[in-house]
Amino acid sequence: MRLAEGAGMELSEQRVTQLITVTAYNLESRYPDEKRSFREKCTEDFTKNGLSAIRELFVWLKSMLKS
Repeated sequence: MRLAEGAGMELSEQRVTQLITVTAYNLESRYPDEKRSFREKCTEDFTKNGLSAIRELFVWLKSMLKS
C-alpha cells in the first residue's frame, strides 16, 4: 500500500483493504510464531478467497502499468 501511495495512485477503500490483507498474509507467513496460527486459518475456502483477491489485485496493478 505504501508503494501505491508513493506512486500517487488513488485507492478505493476496497483496494486499501485488499492491499492490507495481502501484506498481512506476507507478515503472518514470515515469522515462525505466526506461521502456526496462519496455517490454522488456511482452510480451502479461506485460501480460494485469498487467491481470488490476489488475482484481482494483480490484474488491477497490471492495468495501472499500461496507463
